[in-house]
Amino acid sequence: MPGRRVVVEADGGARGNPGPAGYGAVVRDAETGEVLAERSESIGVATNNVAEYRGLIAGLEAAREAGAAEVEVRMDSRLVVEQMAGRWQIKHAGLRPLAAQAAGLVRRFDAVTYTWVPRERNRHADALANAAMDLAAGTAPESEATAAAAERAAASATARGAATTGAAGAEATGRARAHGVAAQGSTARSSWEPRPAETATRLLLLRHGETAYTEQRRYSGRGDVPLSDRGLAQARAAALRVAGLAASVAAVVSSPLSRCTATAGVVAEGLGGVPVTVEPDLVECDFGEWEGRTFAEVRERWPAEMDAWLASTEVAPPGGESFAEVAVRVRRAMAALLAAYPGETVVVVSHVSPLKIALREALAATDAFLHRLYLDPAGLSVLDVWPDGGMAVRSVNDTAHLGGI
Repeated sequence: MPGRRVVVEADGGARGNPGPAGYGAVVRDAETGEVLAERSESIGVATNNVAEYRGLIAGLEAAREAGAAEVEVRMDSRLVVEQMAGRWQIKHAGLRPLAAQAAGLVRRFDAVTYTWVPRERNRHADALANAAMDLAAGTAPESEATAAAAERAAASATARGAATTGAAGAEATGRARAHGVAAQGSTARSSWEPRPAETATRLLLLRHGETAYTEQRRYSGRGDVPLSDRGLAQARAAALRVAGLAASVAAVVSSPLSRCTATAGVVAEGLGGVPVTVEPDLVECDFGEWEGRTFAEVRERWPAEMDAWLASTEVAPPGGESFAEVAVRVRRAMAALLAAYPGETVVVVSHVSPLKIALREALAATDAFLHRLYLDPAGLSVLDVWPDGGMAVRSVNDTAHLGGI
């Protein structure tokens, strides 16, 4: 129908970022909410943002086919919305051709606007994207009917304003999370069968002790802030805990920053002089212009940038480093540790961001995990990794050793 106003809801994602990826898009009549078209496709291995842009492009193409003249695009990707609205620069070279393709489609309409919406208001497109990611990861729904049921359930939940998707949609999401390890590159088969602990490499993941920035709730990235007196006491308590957990430790591996090397030194001394190795890839995220500022200061001065950073692991603080970039070097560091110390126990002393990323990947969790997990200063997590890539997270953020410190 000429002159039709439509709403395009689009989403995309990847299991692993980059990982098996897919997108979903829905075109609705702006007046009635009737679904005019759906698009969903697996796109192989890609990043979240690439998949999101592909979803936008598919939605715009479907809107054109539906005879739309005016389009409101609704997405839960702050990055895509702000970039396409012209408010943010497109710094990632890989996204520029996709943005240009989308812009070419936009010129074919009378008007296109962009609206950011929370994920819960984008459930239909999200369900389509998840089904596409299942296909990309080799975990497709059992039949087309099952996939269609998931999509209908998600759309119905959106229309009702429900807090959760329907059972089929929840099942699809559960499958995606269950197969996250495979998407990260592991070939291990999922199993409840007990495995011999002696054949695993055990990683004792320890956050450094407290600093002045920790207590003041400031962003602490590449700035070399030393341990406070309390942080040193926490390191000593952690050393006792590590010594009690491990009969033997092959090495203590540390971020190069002094708050970590000091913590690592105390732990190594408590283990009888185990060598400390510095691994540059374990350094904290670079928070750029946010470094040393309080959370409240950043929220007040950079509200849009903070929202975008919280919404996507590929967005970096101004002048800083994205979590996606941190993840690349964390994977590299972990692969090197597993190759160097097969079947042994290693203490890894690092910061909040690298340790959260390591645990996210071990648990096959989504990116939301990074903002929901809390790691205390001198908190200890234990991870076993077997030669075939199988993993078992034994504990997360154990602080029993800290007592009243």
